This record gives sequence, structure tokens and C-alpha cells, in this order.
Amino acid sequence: MTYDTVVFDNDGVLVGRTHYDVLQDAAAETFSQFGVTDADPDHVDQMTIGATPTQVTRICRQYGLDPDHFWQERDSVLSAAQQTEARDGRKTPYDDLSALADLDTSLGIVSSNQQETVDFLLDHFDIGDLFDTAYGRSPTLESLDLRKPNPHYIERALADLDGDSALFVGDNESDIKAAENAGIDSAFIRRPHREDWDLNVWPTWDIDGLDDLRDICRA
Repeated sequence: MTYDTVVFDNDGVLVGRTHYDVLQDAAAETFSQFGVTDADPDHVDQMTIGATPTQVTRICRQYGLDPDHFWQERDSVLSAAQQTEARDGRKTPYDDLSALADLDTSLGIVSSNQQETVDFLLDHFDIGDLFDTAYGRSPTLESLDLRKPNPHYIERALADLDGDSALFVGDNESDIKAAENAGIDSAFIRRPHREDWDLNVWPTWDIDGLDDLRDICRA
């Protein structure tokens, strides 16, 4: 199989992931900005990663908060925290990112992180020119239902890139499922946090790093 289009997840694939405690502190800070200084730790955890619209609405009602306003602020605060991590050198691109310049393909990004965060990282690390399109989430509750494994953003990226054969590269099972739902091939990348990960999905390729794409895209 040859590919003329490769789309990547961002965090854990192109750039390092943000430490959970940084995101957790930012979620707690969001509550405090609404005057909630004693939020239930379980509620903070649920607002840190993987929240659903139903969870956000239910938790906000317990504190008398508007769910849409809360989530918009939550995304803003978490994005600001990740930008600080990048500026301070704790969130950086992976060393093999240079391999992308050798690919004779159209390149894109589809992330479940905020669009604001994706745009900042591309600009801050001066890597935006590598990619022809890049999608993250809008800061809305509705966007949570469009996260992978929903293929929504992958399909938008593929429409932009207008390729005949596409590959999606990710480090989560939801990435592999999203590729399957979009009807394209997938590659699971075994970054250090995934070296011994037992998969319950079946990617087309199982790779150690971005360098492996040179051979895959020439196959």
C-alpha cells in the first residue's frame, strides 16, 4: 500500500504529552475562577480528561454553574497551562519529527486537544509549514462528542487534503478506531509511554517512530 496523505494525532505522536497533574491543576483552577474553591476531587478529575457533555452538565448543575460558560473557560485555562509547559521546555517535539520532511505526501493533524493549543504549538515550535491542515477541538460542549473515535475531524482533514490513500498515525486506541471509522489505514506509534501497551485494536501498522514512515510511504 502506498499513501499520498498522512494525518497525525498531535500529543504523544508529534509533541510530548502534558503531565496529568498540570492538566488537573488547571481544571481545579477553572473551578476556582467560578468561586468554587472546594470542588470535589472526583469532579476535578472528571473535568481534567475525557469529560462528556453529560458529565459537564451534571457537575456544573451541582455548583450552580452554566455548563457552556464553564467548559469554554476550562478549555482556555488548560490551553494556557499547556502553552506554559511548551514555553518552559517541558513539552517539546519528538526528536524524529524531522523525518516528516522526507515524506512525499500531504500532511495533516487531527487532535482532540483544543484548536488554540494546536495552533500555538505549531507556531511556537515553528513546524506549521510541515502541515497542510490542522484540526483541534473548538471550546464547546458539542465538540466533545466529535472527539476520536468519532471520525469527524479526520474526515474534515481528508477533505482538505484531497488524497486518494490516507494513513492516520496515533498513540491511542481511539485513534485506531477513528481511522477505521473513517475508512482509512492506521499506524500505532510506540512512544515511550506506549512501548509495552497491549492493544485491543488492530492497526494496519505498528511502528516504533516517525522514521518508520519513510519505508511505509514508499511501500
